Amino acid sequence: MLRFVIFFSFHIYSCVAAPKTPSAAAAAPAKKWLTLNGKEPGVVARGGFSGLFPESCATANDLAISSSSPGLTMLCNLQLTKDGVGFCLSDIRLDNATTISTLLPKGQKTYKVNGQTLKGWFALDYSADTIFSNVSLVQNIYSRPSIFDGQMAIAAVEDVLDAKPPKFWLSVQYDAFYMEHKLSPAEYIRSLRFRGINVISSPEIGFLKSIGKDARRAKTKLIFEFKDPEANEPTTNKKYSEILLNLAAIKSFATGIIIPKDYIWTVDSANYLKPASTIVTDAHKAGLEVYASGFANDFRTSYNYSYDPSAEYLQFVDNGQFSVDGFITDFPPTASQSITCFSHQKRNLPKIGNTLVITHNGASGDYPGCTDMAYQKAVDDGADVIDCSVQMSKDGIAFCLDSADLIPTTTATTTLMSRATSVPEIQPKNGIFSFDLTWAEIQSLKPQIQSPFLAKGGFQRNPVNKNAGKFMTLVDFLKFSKAKAVTGVLINIQNAAYLASKKGLGIVDAVKSALTDSKLDRKVFIQSDDSSVLDSFKDVPQYSRVLSIDKEIGDAPKPTIEEIKKHADAVNILRSSLVTISQSFATGKTKVVEEMHKGNISVYVSVMRNEYLSITFDYFSDPTVELATFIAGNGVDGVITEFPATATRYLRSACSDLDREQPFAILPAEAGALLSVAAKEAQPPASAPNPPLDAKDVIDPPLPPVANLATKNSSGGAPPASRSSRTIATTANLSLSFMAMLALGLLLCAGA
Repeated sequence: MLRFVIFFSFHIYSCVAAPKTPSAAAAAPAKKWLTLNGKEPGVVARGGFSGLFPESCATANDLAISSSSPGLTMLCNLQLTKDGVGFCLSDIRLDNATTISTLLPKGQKTYKVNGQTLKGWFALDYSADTIFSNVSLVQNIYSRPSIFDGQMAIAAVEDVLDAKPPKFWLSVQYDAFYMEHKLSPAEYIRSLRFRGINVISSPEIGFLKSIGKDARRAKTKLIFEFKDPEANEPTTNKKYSEILLNLAAIKSFATGIIIPKDYIWTVDSANYLKPASTIVTDAHKAGLEVYASGFANDFRTSYNYSYDPSAEYLQFVDNGQFSVDGFITDFPPTASQSITCFSHQKRNLPKIGNTLVITHNGASGDYPGCTDMAYQKAVDDGADVIDCSVQMSKDGIAFCLDSADLIPTTTATTTLMSRATSVPEIQPKNGIFSFDLTWAEIQSLKPQIQSPFLAKGGFQRNPVNKNAGKFMTLVDFLKFSKAKAVTGVLINIQNAAYLASKKGLGIVDAVKSALTDSKLDRKVFIQSDDSSVLDSFKDVPQYSRVLSIDKEIGDAPKPTIEEIKKHADAVNILRSSLVTISQSFATGKTKVVEEMHKGNISVYVSVMRNEYLSITFDYFSDPTVELATFIAGNGVDGVITEFPATATRYLRSACSDLDREQPFAILPAEAGALLSVAAKEAQPPASAPNPPLDAKDVIDPPLPPVANLATKNSSGGAPPASRSSRTIATTANLSLSFMAMLALGLLLCAGA
């Protein structure tokens, strides 16, 4: 245990957050809070950092203190052993959060607890010696890391107090049950003389009244906790919804209330937010503080939050109407950064540093990708560069869409399944391809939002707008970009060789023509996985060429760098090529960024998503920590994201500036540090390193000429290549010249 705590102190603590002493902090303008006392909302860590480690273990408590804002409050849910010793665990039954059912398989019992019949292994059936000597903790939420199970001891209340948290909160959930079995939580607390206990909470009115006099003498706050509205409070036997109607009565024995977050912002049947209730305002009018509970980065939340946990916290403290007085959370660093770093952030703040926020199909986490609505949302969210992956219709119209296959991003399967074909050069499975449909046919479809974690985890994106927006031609995209406040555009060119040789479609010519005609006064990035496509733009030096490397790599040797420099100014690299992952743990960091930078090649990392399923445990299931790791930790030059609002908010915050003295900063996680805390036998096996990028993988054959399929087209084949107005004019002039030469030749022949 000692090894765990010491190692963590010097590795993870220093790599995740860096609270600085107030004397060293730079002066910052005071924020105006709509809390009861006008002060910054508090962060209450339920069981320490229980979102990562088993609840209330020493490591969870230490990490919560070191990674959160300085005023953190540590919450311990009190349970009592058979001999009256207090320890910290949420559930009165031990089997869901400890190893007790394995150690004592015949220990299951049945009790009636607050009117409910419960089966399990109950704390009051075991002595303190059994609990502390034989039983260890396990993670009780299955989406969280299990490799620490069975390795960490249950924490006595005194153990948590000895860790000297800034503030300590004791939650007493089951006073009536324990009293029924001749155990008294109140007497246990009195035996501690309220030492170090700043707050005591309970959902039982009788308990709070019984310790009121002692609590006032010790200057300990008492907080009444609301449970499910239809549940009965044990002392009065009234429903909590009924008690809520008389907040003034609560003020007579408590200074505040805990309410589940859904009491404040309820959601409708479609999982979108309803208007806020008046409970916070009403409680403040009654002189009561309000603490919202139920926060965790890996819980499903309203679609309004775009799977961004910081957005949810901000909804409760920075909505312009009210602010809760504190959060009870399993992920205290995320609550801390939301309050300290992101609250009251103005939308027009300049970003810190030079990292570019580049979209992936616009704000495609919120709207169907590559639609007018996705692009407008990206602009509103402060993206620097918006992107268009160019596809071609059968009749030569260049437009923006993620892939040539329309199945994932449109409603093509509902009307055009008969047009599905196999094109092995594009993808291994059948698809409905844009180059087999006219632009009119494509426009008859609706766009469709992509939800990459729908099948794996049921994570649907913004379903009410799943078919919203309109497709955009490349020409319209460039017009849109020219009219908006963006730094630049990224044009992604795919399948150029196939389109030219097999479909007679000149996608490179179409892009060149559209860019020239647009007279765009923005930075232009040309991206492709084909070096020959990039070479086609070599004669336009103001364009930045980006080589897309769509496979995992572990190294970029100097010969490879030299080859890349012949074709590109930057690379787009997968996240896993910079930080290696095994079983959702970051296991190591490559030197790819460093090697690219030595060759004067910029590095953009993709694709950043907010859903916690895509984020390693090392990043706390928090997309902001992942951004900090790649930007501040790896030094990338740009992030390619489907949620530009999350990236922009981070880069606009002073907490992203690691050179600035401040009370709290968001620092990168160190790959491998979290995994090393687990016992060796519990760690996943080491995976083989990613292969280096070979120079030959960079070189592509020259692009074939655009095939003339006019003859084939007359019999129903593919159309001729797309041509710009200038190309058509040139062709006409050449035709006229040829006719003039032919006429001159005939005259000469006649004269002879």
